[in-house]
Parts: sequence; C-alpha cells; structure tokens
Amino acid sequence: MTDALAAGGDDTVRAVKNWAGNITFSARELHRPTSPSALRALVAGSRRVRVLGSGHSFNRIADVDGDGPDTALVSLSALAPSIDVDIAARTVRVSGGVRYAELARHIASSGLALPNMASLPHISVAGSVATGTHGSGNGNQSLAETVRAVELVTADGETVVLNRGEDGFDGSVVSLGALGVVLALTLGLEPHFEVSQHVFGELPLEGLDFEAVTSAAYSVSLFTDWRGPRFNQVWLKRRGEATVDFPWAKAASEPRHPVPGMPAAHCTEQLGVPGPWHERLPHFRAEFTPSSGAELQSEYLLPREHALAALHALDRLRQEVAPVLQVCEVRTVAADTQWLSPAHGRDTVAFHFTWVPDAAAVLPVVARVEESLARFAPRPHWGKVFAADPAVLGDRYPHAADFAALAGRLDPAGKFRNSFVRRFLGPRA
Repeated sequence: MTDALAAGGDDTVRAVKNWAGNITFSARELHRPTSPSALRALVAGSRRVRVLGSGHSFNRIADVDGDGPDTALVSLSALAPSIDVDIAARTVRVSGGVRYAELARHIASSGLALPNMASLPHISVAGSVATGTHGSGNGNQSLAETVRAVELVTADGETVVLNRGEDGFDGSVVSLGALGVVLALTLGLEPHFEVSQHVFGELPLEGLDFEAVTSAAYSVSLFTDWRGPRFNQVWLKRRGEATVDFPWAKAASEPRHPVPGMPAAHCTEQLGVPGPWHERLPHFRAEFTPSSGAELQSEYLLPREHALAALHALDRLRQEVAPVLQVCEVRTVAADTQWLSPAHGRDTVAFHFTWVPDAAAVLPVVARVEESLARFAPRPHWGKVFAADPAVLGDRYPHAADFAALAGRLDPAGKFRNSFVRRFLGPRA
C-alpha cells in the first residue's frame, strides 16, 4: 500500500484519495516534507494541517477541510525513516512515517518483539495507534498500549514530548491526529517469541462457548460471511507451541484465506509451522499487498460480556448483511487506558466488516448493524465507515471532555482539528 495520490497529466486536476478510493480529500496536493525542519516550517506556516498516513482509513478522519494556500494535507513518507532499538530498556523509538512491517523486521533482528500486531502489517505505526487499531487476544491490549512516549510537532512548529504517566499522556496516543504531527513514538518491547498458526473449519454459532474458544490461543480470529449461523473459519495463533487442542472444529488440511474462495498465497504461514512473531501475528505477509482496496470497512467494539448476545443479534440480520459482505472477523481486545480507544476501560469484543465497494448498498446495512448493536454501547473504529450519532458516541467515552481540554491546551487555535473531530467530540475539540 502506498499513500493514495492519483495524478493525471499536465491538464488534469490531481486528486488525493484514500487507499480504498472511496474518499477524495479536499486538498488537491499532498505535501511531503523531506526533513523535520521542513515539516516544522510547513506546520508553523499553515492555518490547517492534517496528516495522511498509509491511507488505510475509510472516512474523512484525515481530511484537512479545504484546499486553500494555508491548508496542508501532509504525508511523512519522504522523511528518512528512523528506528532506534534500546535493547537494555526494551524500547524502540520509531519515526512517524514508518509502517509496521519495516518496524517489526528491525525489532526482530534485535531479538525483541512487539506483543501484538494488526492483521495488516502494511499500515503506519502512528496512524494505527492514533485511531485505536488492535490485534486480537483476550489478554492483548490495543496497539496504543505499547506506546511509552509521543513526540508531537505542535501548531507553532515546536516539539512537545509526552511520556507515559504524565498529565495528558492517556489522551495523546489515540488522538485522531488532533493534537499535532507525530514526529516519533517510543514503544515498549518484550523478548523475541515464536508463534504457530492453526486454521480450523466450520464452527456453529449454536452452543458456542465464546470464552472457551477465544481463550484457546494467544490470538484468536473468527471469520464468517453471515450466510449461515456459523463461522467459516477460526484462526488460532499460539506462542511457541506447534500443537493446539481445539475440539469444536476440524483442522484445515491446507492454507486458507479469510475470504472464502480467495487464494491463500498472500496469507502468513499456517498448518502449525512455527515462525517469528512478526511473520505469524498478522494475517497477511508483509511482502504482498493483500487486496486492491476494492472494499469498505466498518468495525464495532463493545463489552466482551455481550459477545454472544451481539452475535445472535447480527445473525438475525444475516439476510441483509450477507449480500454486501466479503467477510466479518470477530476478535477480542483487553481493556486499555487510552481515553479515546474503543477498548478504553472494558474488555472488548470487536466485530469487523469488510464490505463490497458499493457505498449506496452498504450504508443502509451499516445503519441496521448499528441499530442491532445499540443496546451494547458499541464504539466504532475511528478510521472506518460508521453512522453513529455524535452525541451518543461522545457519551460512550468517559474522558471525551478531558481530551477536548488537552486539545485546547496543545492546539488552542484548532490547527489540527477538522470537521470530523469537531462533529464527534464537540465544538470545544
């Protein structure tokens, strides 16, 4: 995946799009500063600034709201990547434009590891943590929880560092890009470990012991196309063990892709073959782009205690969902402390929908899904398609007012905020 910039010939207006192509940003130019000093000068000289990471968002969270000479949509892809591992401290300082695949390889070569990764290693580190992106596992927190320090270029072009434990830190990681440009992050690491990945076949919804299934491995993903009351596949990732006890479904005899009918060549190694953590925790290989972007995505995160009830609520919608769905993935996430994380303060179950690339057909179904899950107080993934009422959504984040105050302190003029941020976090944000 690359920063999504579609450019025509000399007589053609350029358009900046996201990875999926469903969003055309207001700005017609993507600024790519080549040094930190150039970045600081650009930020200081602009009235509005937003940063576009790997472009793997499906709404206007990254839009800069305009195309004037004093607005800047920024990519950090031209900055020299920086990855500095401190083996003794078990930390890594990583610059804002680096993607997880590059970071993971570097960490692994030092004999260390990240505790978890998202299904795609192609996404940027800064953009992932800023939107509350996560992997899977009953005991695994969101990617943001590994962050130990945030270095921000603020509105005046100066650098501010917030360290874990300091006032405001818990609002600075999952920040929706509203506090400044992330120049670098420091992440906590752990010793290297290996993972074996096992895929199992059909698992009925009837009689499902959700807690037992999601406790069967370090990381568990359940996939369904909602064409029946069952999961098509269950993916288990176990630390260091080549065997797994999973009595509820039959083990696959050959590698599989999460989407039924798709070839498995782009997926990480399966069939229980052990390998380094960074080559098993993601679903897709770093050296391949897993799809062309011909999709839309939504995700809803709600208290894990409601997992079975929510699954049955979605099952009742399957005749509406299935025709516009490619695949639905169900994962778990441990509670974290980040103010705007969808997993803040509660052990979580996440329902991820990969839709067909047809907004007119998908959006009414998204509304129906949200209606069916409403009684469970779902929090949508910030970077995906959703239709939640702003007032209702704000009430689901106990620290929304604290974040608004932090944004007011670090960026009093609102240089880094846009209509998306203001809509869902109120005018003070």
